[in-house]
Amino acid sequence: MSGDAAKAEASFFRINQQAARIDETELKLLKARNKPNALAARAMIRSGTGHKYWSKFDDDKKQQIETIAKEIHSLLFNPSLSMPIKTLDLPVAGRSYSGYALPLVFDMVNIVNGIRTDKEQVINDDADGLETVQFLKNTRKIVYRISGTHPSSLGLHPAVYFYTSKGRYQPVAFLEMALWLKELENRNLYGEFTQHRREFEDFFLRHKTLPSQINIKQRGGYGGAKRLQELYETILDCLIQRKDISETLKLDRRFSFLKLDTEDEIDEFATRRDFSSETKSAIFLRSALQSPLRCQICQGLIYSGSISVDHVKRKQDGGVGALENAQLTHPYCNTTYKN
Repeated sequence: MSGDAAKAEASFFRINQQAARIDETELKLLKARNKPNALAARAMIRSGTGHKYWSKFDDDKKQQIETIAKEIHSLLFNPSLSMPIKTLDLPVAGRSYSGYALPLVFDMVNIVNGIRTDKEQVINDDADGLETVQFLKNTRKIVYRISGTHPSSLGLHPAVYFYTSKGRYQPVAFLEMALWLKELENRNLYGEFTQHRREFEDFFLRHKTLPSQINIKQRGGYGGAKRLQELYETILDCLIQRKDISETLKLDRRFSFLKLDTEDEIDEFATRRDFSSETKSAIFLRSALQSPLRCQICQGLIYSGSISVDHVKRKQDGGVGALENAQLTHPYCNTTYKN
């Protein structure tokens, strides 16, 4: 019977691909519909609502899945993104209803949980919901690092890391960050990153086209995210070792194609009389990032989704809750790095 079921499923996918083709990510999710990575991604993109693919699990597992998924969804997609951009309060994962949202969430779940998105891997079905809950918890741990007010949050500013100079969202940059944060944790480099954070961010603000150049060269996906992760590692290592970044990149075969002097994206609307939405976004971002709000501990950019109010003189040292003793910081800088 199991052989017949497998044949029937293969026939279903073959027939349905002959007419209007199913989206590639949707097809992967359909084929993996009982596996923890697919269940976690479905729950996250739907904020724990909609069709409950996890309904077969017991009430406790269902509640955990829906609660964690809703929290992750909020951290990724709130506030909502509108164009042209007129605020620095940007969602770290772009629009939840965009064409890239589902692939982004599915790839992130896979990356965080050690599943290579560029290779076929055997993943067993989740029989009781335990693995789906664990996949969600692992994903939430990384999302906490990116955004929100959890004590571990680095509060990575979306305008620096995930959007182009014209306000286009870059999914590959977000996936790269999931890879890189795992590497920072493995190498115990969060403190080093915080120490050099302002220089690191200033470099990428000056060279906003680098992620796009890598994405085009690697044709996106896992390959682009992996190469961008390697670039981040190289830049941070240069800052730690006080090496010249430009010379290092020129001599590294992985990055020799990069053009550091290309600071602005090509404007395909430059000949129009009216300003395009992207041009309006670009002028806002350029102006707003000239004097951004900065963490008073690491001097990296800070944004509203990840603000912590810190005692300049610590409470254990006699510091009080007066205005003169307060400063704005990233949660991680306040709770971990400072101490």
